[in-house]
Amino acid sequence: MQLFSKPVETASWLRQNKFISTSILAAVIISGFKLQQQIQLSASVAKKQENRDMSNLFPIVDTTKKVGVNKEFRSQLGSIATILFPNWHTKEVFLLVLHSIFLVLRTYLSVVVARLDGRIVRDLVNGNRKQFARGLGYWFAIAIPATYTNSMIRYLQSKLSIGFRTRLTKYIHDLYLDKQKTFYKVINLDSRIQGADQFITTDVAKFCETLSSLYSNLAKPILDTVIFNYQLTKSIGWMGMLGIMLNYFITARILRAVTPSFGKLAAIEAKLEGDFRSAHTRLITNAEEIAFYNGAELEHSIINKAYLKLVKHINSIYNIRISYNMFEDFLIKYAWSAFGLLMCAIPVFTPQFVGGTPVPVPTNQITPEETDENTKIGSRTKGFITNKRLMISLADAGGRMMYSYKELAELAGYTSRVYSLLSVLHALHKNNYDGPQEKVAFALTNINGKVVKGVDGITFKSVPIVTPAPGVDRTGEVLVNSLDINVRPGEHLLITGPNGVGKTAVARVIASLWPVFEGTLSRPYDRDIFYIPQRPYLSLGTLRDQVIYPHTKEDMIKAGRTEDELMKILEIVHLAYIPDREGGWETVKEWKDVFSGGEKQRIGMARLFYHHPKFAVLDECTSAVSTDVEGLMYSHAKDMGITLLTISHRPALFKYHRFLLRLTGNNGEWEWEAIGTQKQLQSVEKELQSLEAKLKEVDKLKSRLIEIDSELSLKA
Repeated sequence: MQLFSKPVETASWLRQNKFISTSILAAVIISGFKLQQQIQLSASVAKKQENRDMSNLFPIVDTTKKVGVNKEFRSQLGSIATILFPNWHTKEVFLLVLHSIFLVLRTYLSVVVARLDGRIVRDLVNGNRKQFARGLGYWFAIAIPATYTNSMIRYLQSKLSIGFRTRLTKYIHDLYLDKQKTFYKVINLDSRIQGADQFITTDVAKFCETLSSLYSNLAKPILDTVIFNYQLTKSIGWMGMLGIMLNYFITARILRAVTPSFGKLAAIEAKLEGDFRSAHTRLITNAEEIAFYNGAELEHSIINKAYLKLVKHINSIYNIRISYNMFEDFLIKYAWSAFGLLMCAIPVFTPQFVGGTPVPVPTNQITPEETDENTKIGSRTKGFITNKRLMISLADAGGRMMYSYKELAELAGYTSRVYSLLSVLHALHKNNYDGPQEKVAFALTNINGKVVKGVDGITFKSVPIVTPAPGVDRTGEVLVNSLDINVRPGEHLLITGPNGVGKTAVARVIASLWPVFEGTLSRPYDRDIFYIPQRPYLSLGTLRDQVIYPHTKEDMIKAGRTEDELMKILEIVHLAYIPDREGGWETVKEWKDVFSGGEKQRIGMARLFYHHPKFAVLDECTSAVSTDVEGLMYSHAKDMGITLLTISHRPALFKYHRFLLRLTGNNGEWEWEAIGTQKQLQSVEKELQSLEAKLKEVDKLKSRLIEIDSELSLKA
């Protein structure tokens, strides 16, 4: 601390401290050049951390508890910190250390500026032109490292924020988009998270920004407080310092008592922001359907209600902040400033409390010329200006610490939401759902079924098809009673029945989107089964990406596939004209707006032929395709050796399948029969006889129509 306590008086001092400042600055700059190496090192270390299971750090917590700066907040923040700082060799640790160095450097420069400011004012009062000019020179010289330091602090704070967000987002994406299809479970099988996109995008960003800024707003003021207090102790004595400490304690107690629950308010605001965003997302997703129904007016009112609810909450926060900010500003800016002036007056009015010297000027530097009254005034002015600047800086540091409590409360709100997201993702990753605590049939917390993968066939053994119902007091609805069927390779199955009886639900259970509550499901590995859903999906990317989805171009090349093969596949599905029409395989468009309904469904079948699985589950995926093209595609799939499980109402598809599963919708009953049996042939024969009888009546009906027209004088 001796370095900080020396006044700026001689050229030797300047040379000494100039060397120190230059050394620190050079060290910092050199450290910056090593940042890239540290990034590469942290990336390699991060790969080793990917497989570490940290689910035990994120148990599910009660979200109804009050959000605030408490033990729960510290525990949640500590858990998230294990993701932000998985070890001591990460880029974020390096940035944090570098940031801390610049914070120390800025505090050091603040002390130097305070003493230099006092010297310049002293020389101005004394009328010492030469020393005044030299002081201005020193002022501009110190401005260079000072401005660089301030810029680097802001830069490193931003880098910390983006570093935190990158690491946290990557961790969330690895959980959210895992092989267990957690993203589907969050949306359809769990009610603890509403609007996961809001959590992942906005809430994570706000959490990282608040956390990185809070470090600067806390670390720098704390450091300033320690150093400035030491400096002021030499001027105003221990009694003055005791008064300052007492002032801090009383202010902190008062502000803590009157501070509203900003953490809870921030969490509610984030939720309402998500609701407003979801309303717009729903409008974009269903724009065509809404337009057909002329539902713009209703949607307008729904979106307005979501926005007004958000604005009402934000306005309530602003109203709370009016009185709080008034009291806070009065206490910190004005009361503290008046108290600081009183402390600065101690060396002037009560010098006996600071060792009996009216000004902090070393005796070995007093010259005969400084004994006159003007010199005494100048020295006293210098001491006052230095102490005042230190006191202002100290008040600013204390004020920022007090203000940071409000930021800390807001951080608690964002921490609660990010932690909730992580805990739910970890729970769903391990198939721990939200449901009743007690053992209730068909509850998501009471799943007793078994899934066996790697079997050459699809077998349901006493498996009920149940609609899952997320919620602590809800249970699933049985759509199909205990299902016992076996589909071996080549035994193509057609699933039919009225709407809403559970046809698509069977496909969801096979795909492990819905759980197997009871019984045993045996099925092939994921690579051997392909699903084409009822609603076509077209991804972002090139035309090639639409055909090979979910493969990438690199996967296609690695598998030895060529564009000529893709062209042959498009010929099979009667889409050979698409590449020329759209500009080639590398064309990137919003494909869902480019293709017609039939083209979208044929792209889905093209994906099936590209991937060539052993089994395919087709859910009404050719309803917009003409019968002749549909027949050609089904015949080609069978020729490729793909076993088909088709969900459809079209009688024309019967001939491409060997078995029929009919879901009756009558209390979950189902029927299984082979297609082409004597009973079915008799039924078809009866239908043909009925049609022939109706055709014989056509001439008679035409004659009757002529008679009616004549009677009504409808013809000339």
